[in-house]
Amino acid sequence: MAKLTVDQNAVFVNIPYDDGFRGLYLAYIVGLYQFGLKPRVTLGIPGGNRRLDRILDLIQSCPFSIHDLSRVQLDRTPPATPRFNMPFELGLAVACAKLAQNPQTYFLFETKKRRVQKSLSDLDGTDPHIHGGTVVGVMSELCNAFARQKARPTVPGMMKAYRRVSAQLSALTENAGASSIFTARVFEDICVAAKIAADEVYSK
Repeated sequence: MAKLTVDQNAVFVNIPYDDGFRGLYLAYIVGLYQFGLKPRVTLGIPGGNRRLDRILDLIQSCPFSIHDLSRVQLDRTPPATPRFNMPFELGLAVACAKLAQNPQTYFLFETKKRRVQKSLSDLDGTDPHIHGGTVVGVMSELCNAFARQKARPTVPGMMKAYRRVSAQLSALTENAGASSIFTARVFEDICVAAKIAADEVYSK
């Protein structure tokens, strides 16, 4: 088995891919770049037997992971079904953190207080970061989660970068020939824009 290369600035981001989460998805990407970190997501990983192996490799290649468990409700598309991908990938990350030779840190994010204690009681003792379902909330809780990072962005600065990248979303999606921002190509283009925005905000 080939040895995994660990990027010390990489963060595995485990979040819902749906239009209702569009703003928070962008907030996580832009916010992480403010700390000099690089978000990594499962977009672009193909299906089939190898998908799980590749998700595990991705998690293990990142010293940090973020898991947003906001989507606990049933979806509206028949048959009504809860979303299991986020807690499943959280479980993989917890196992990796326990078994990995390299230190790994995972963070829980949620919209509502005390909901994780009910939906996932096995994680009692792990304090979730409650963002309230807002972009500002995500930025604020990223500051708390990564308080030990050398970079010290401010929430107003993070919001300034967020607005800059948000204004480019339509063009980035159109340039990629995509109907959604939740594609591998658009994700990569958002990352480039987020890195530029971070450099611009803190270069003055």
